[in-house]
Amino acid sequence: MASATMRRGTVVGAVLLSLLAVPAHAAPRESTASETGTTAEGALPTPDLTGLRGVLRTALKQGAPGALARIDHADGTVRLATEGVADRKTRRAIGDADRFRIGSVTKIFTATVLLQLVDEKKLTLDSSVNRHLPGLLPDSRITVRHVLSHRSGLYDYTNEMFASTVPGFEAVRTKAFTLRQLVERSLRRPRTGAPGAGYSYSNTNFVIAGMLVRKLTGHSLRTEYQHRIIEPLKLRDTFYVHPATEIPGRHARGYLTPDQAGAALVDATRQTASWAQSAGALISSTRDLNTFLTALLGGRLTSAAQLAQMQRWVPAGGSQAYGLGLRRRTLSCGVSVYGHTGAVQGYYTYAFTTKHGGRSLSALATTSNNGTVLNTMLGTLESAFCGKRSKAARGSATPVERHEDIAPGITLD
Repeated sequence: MASATMRRGTVVGAVLLSLLAVPAHAAPRESTASETGTTAEGALPTPDLTGLRGVLRTALKQGAPGALARIDHADGTVRLATEGVADRKTRRAIGDADRFRIGSVTKIFTATVLLQLVDEKKLTLDSSVNRHLPGLLPDSRITVRHVLSHRSGLYDYTNEMFASTVPGFEAVRTKAFTLRQLVERSLRRPRTGAPGAGYSYSNTNFVIAGMLVRKLTGHSLRTEYQHRIIEPLKLRDTFYVHPATEIPGRHARGYLTPDQAGAALVDATRQTASWAQSAGALISSTRDLNTFLTALLGGRLTSAAQLAQMQRWVPAGGSQAYGLGLRRRTLSCGVSVYGHTGAVQGYYTYAFTTKHGGRSLSALATTSNNGTVLNTMLGTLESAFCGKRSKAARGSATPVERHEDIAPGITLD
């Protein structure tokens, strides 16, 4: 089952990826022109729809039941590509209207809320986390900035939680954790580095970010996402339902790749995602994700000062860098894109946009812990933003990606 469309207000996309957990040893800094990909957004090459569809078809051959991608342009043009099914039992074709779990793309939403609170002078980026959450952390040198840039040195509790994929998931599928319980799991293990020493991806950081949001506002995460982002942007497919287990409305089912080769896929759609919460529990759609990223990079959600802080980059391995809840990736054609990858059991998500939000791509594959699919889906970014200029499209080797959003210490490919 496949489709591809292009219309005024239609879609194309690229599916999901996650990234190398490579430590960095530099403090945040402003990027040079070459690093930011200064190609004018109007001068970007036309997306390669044939290449994009080829990426999605390859992902299906490698084990993804469904895959889809959407590209939104500043002029209202939308390009769409879909392959496969949303539900393996009913065989319903996957479509752009399907909602799904976005995993760590949630981190951009959480960081945006905290930066809005900085704008409101409720906190500063360089204040100690313990100033706002007294006694939570063993080191008062850990700042809000360290947490949002993955430079706190706090161990990622998901390393142990999901060392065994299916048993780990089944153990937490219906559990409801408090945010503090998740932090306590991290604190049982030694830290990975000193505060500010280097980038080391850890879901613990964004659990703490969620605790800060709740403490500073006195409201739930759901309330803050709703009032600060979802309602102002009129996002009709974006929900924070924790600890409920169902995805509202029409949605794609997600399938977990088992630990044993040849074993059947596990339907992971129904889950609390409580192990993630402010680090990865939002539900959305490709349309809503593109709308959100366009608004964020277009300066509609924070002040210019806080958006600039969000883009103070530290190296994060290969062609990637990390700001405050935001990734930058430089593609083969020299264009840099900004967003995040998201992995949650059953789903891989990509959500990236250009420097000022002029072209946005969101994409999904409905399988997880499949390193081959993960690596293939990297090609969707190349097709969407580099077009036929992409080195990957001309047959050069594609860099191997590693799964970072869940259990970054575990090599899954």
